[in-house]
Amino acid sequence: MNTDKKLLQQIENVSSRLTQMHECAQDLPAHKVELMAEVLEEVNVSLEELKVAREELSQQNELLSVTKEQLELERQRYKELFEFAPDAYLVTDENGTIREANYTAATLLGVSQRFLIGKPLSIFVPETQRRDFRLRINQLKIGELDRLREWELPMQPRKGDCFEAAITVSAVSNPEGMNLRWMLRDITRRKQVEAQLGQMHLENLRLQEITHIKSQFLSAISHELRTPMNAILGFSQLLLRHPHYSLEPKQVQMVERIHDNGHNLLGLINDILDLSRVDAGRMDLALEEVDVVDLVHKTTEELQSLVIEKHLFLQIHTDLQNPLIINNRSRLRQILVNLLANAIKFTETGGVRIEVREVEGDLNRLVIEVKDTGIGIPQEDIERIFEAFQQVDRSANRNYQSTGLGLAICKSLVDLMQGTIRVTSQVGEGSTFRIELPRRLSAQK
Repeated sequence: MNTDKKLLQQIENVSSRLTQMHECAQDLPAHKVELMAEVLEEVNVSLEELKVAREELSQQNELLSVTKEQLELERQRYKELFEFAPDAYLVTDENGTIREANYTAATLLGVSQRFLIGKPLSIFVPETQRRDFRLRINQLKIGELDRLREWELPMQPRKGDCFEAAITVSAVSNPEGMNLRWMLRDITRRKQVEAQLGQMHLENLRLQEITHIKSQFLSAISHELRTPMNAILGFSQLLLRHPHYSLEPKQVQMVERIHDNGHNLLGLINDILDLSRVDAGRMDLALEEVDVVDLVHKTTEELQSLVIEKHLFLQIHTDLQNPLIINNRSRLRQILVNLLANAIKFTETGGVRIEVREVEGDLNRLVIEVKDTGIGIPQEDIERIFEAFQQVDRSANRNYQSTGLGLAICKSLVDLMQGTIRVTSQVGEGSTFRIELPRRLSAQK
């Protein structure tokens, strides 16, 4: 700026001298005056051009000054970003000697920033890995950057344990040669998590295989048990009904006990077989048109003897615009039998009420609720009530005998029917099992 003012002052001084010379030239002969005037005019034109050039130079200097300030701001911003970045950043020459390092890099490598400068990055690589590390740097130097842009390797800080690092490197050319810019990230925790996930995946595969073997075993043993059990039931019925065999009352009682226990055992075998089929994904639903109101009434009729025996009431309430649904009748009946039998079993006074209705505001879904006034379920047991072999009363002298399969089968079948089943209960007041199903069950894939 001082130079610009000095140049302007010189131009003004020259202009002033020219004016003086022009005045003095008036006393010269005419031909010399004319020549002097031309010279002075050319000098004036040159001075004007010089003034314009000076103005343009001044503007360029101002622009240069603004640009310089912007560059300084950008440099300062880059320095701050580099210094306080959450990841470790380093700048090295083409041989891997550190020229710049941010605070995170110094912390990660366990060395003060000022002591990092001038150190080869390879000293923070374990000796067994250094040869490969230097080879990679040499390959970067000869342009093999694409496949070496990112890699992982262990690094050894000055203090502390070795850690797994993810390295990203890029090459930047400059007048002095080539710089390498490095980003280092400690991925030890990520590696540990990946190893744990891998172990969990293997464990999950092992458990799936065990579950598959268990399902196959249960299916096989259930099939093997059904044949002799059917024979036991058949022969016991034959003994009870055959007109040529006259059994004494005590013998009749014993044969009836054999028949009843055999029937219960066959039911258990069928439950196990159904559960193994669901677990193995081999339970298919043959879709058909089902009158759900008719199904509910016929199912409750089958269980009337149990209700009468315990002096309970059994109420039915249906509120459907259309009783026809697309589902599997036998499996839907199995769900109702399980829920109603459970409700009757765990109710000593009062009774059971079954309700069927459409979901409010959605005619494409229906609700089936089975409510009882029984013993109820403790809140801590509700979460696992639908798990196989789980029983609310697990004491040695429990009052209600059960295998814990009924509700598990219900849950599996409802899931297969693309529905939901939930329970609400209060101990001593009763329980409500709510099933929500689509009116039209889509075909199984």
